[in-house]
Amino acid sequence: MKKSIAVIMILAICVLAAGCGRSNKAEKEQEAVQTIAAAEKIVVGFSQLGAESDWRSANSKSMKETFTSENGYELIFEDGQQKQANQIMAIRTFIQQEVDYIVLAPVTETGWDTVLQEAKDAGIPVIIVDRMVDVSDDSLFTCWVGSDFELEGKKAAEWLYQYTLKEKIASEEIHIVNIQGTIGASSQIGRTKGLADAVKANGWNLLAEVSGDYTQAKGREVMESFLKQYDNINVVYCENDNEALGAIEAIEAAGKTVGSDITGGEIMIISFDGVNESAINYVLEGKITCIAECNPLHGPRVQAIIEALEEGKTPDKFAYVDEEIFSANETVKDLTIGDTVYPVTILQPEDAK
Repeated sequence: MKKSIAVIMILAICVLAAGCGRSNKAEKEQEAVQTIAAAEKIVVGFSQLGAESDWRSANSKSMKETFTSENGYELIFEDGQQKQANQIMAIRTFIQQEVDYIVLAPVTETGWDTVLQEAKDAGIPVIIVDRMVDVSDDSLFTCWVGSDFELEGKKAAEWLYQYTLKEKIASEEIHIVNIQGTIGASSQIGRTKGLADAVKANGWNLLAEVSGDYTQAKGREVMESFLKQYDNINVVYCENDNEALGAIEAIEAAGKTVGSDITGGEIMIISFDGVNESAINYVLEGKITCIAECNPLHGPRVQAIIEALEEGKTPDKFAYVDEEIFSANETVKDLTIGDTVYPVTILQPEDAK
């Protein structure tokens, strides 16, 4: 590991300093002090999948603000640019650099067995954040922290169901299109399933599902295509805020109105994340009817895991974060999923960003 190499360097510097003149000795001693300080830091290699959304940017910021020199860390940050090959390369580089911990936000669930085995063989703990990995052996990673994406999907779908009950809207009047996230990502899989189960249970009409890759530009492009194909869309289920913003652009450009009056000609937007300032403001304006929160602030959670490991403790294998559902529409006040009641957070004007 890097720390053991640093100790050898310190000893070498001290030996050299002993045989030097006074000025050289002082310089060597200062180098030794600096090396000791560096050796005391915990080195974390973080492979972020990309910067495709405001949620991802907030997630990266949380990690960078947590793993600072002042907090006793050295962070090596690598942006995978939404390509798994880049992330695999980054992990192998981290292994060569003998970092103390590897943190991975995977672009997709599968295809990680080989490189994670290499990290395990090198004795480097791997912490997975945000999206899951689908591996043949769970011991290939130390633990995972993130969101319950399927529960997020269930919350959003349940909000729509409760709204239709209270507004006395028949199930056959619900015509949905789904702008999915990046196909194969845990968030896409969970949120898509949450909707699919509700469609089946409630008899809604799911017209189409197409990936918007979690970007505003692609969200607009997909929505433009949907509007050309279907003239009865009244609910758009967007699997993140950026896609929702793009969808709204397309709807308004087509001369249509976004809002919650789905029997009066408006198109309802349902979204996920709750990080983008414009999205929150759109909730207050009624352009986005509800958002299922996805909390991006994983830095402190990962730090707590590392601190536990440093103390010889065993953290939970899987740790889900608590999340809310936001709306400015007061029609639905709470959601019951299974045996749990989830209150809806009703946003007020002071919540504007």
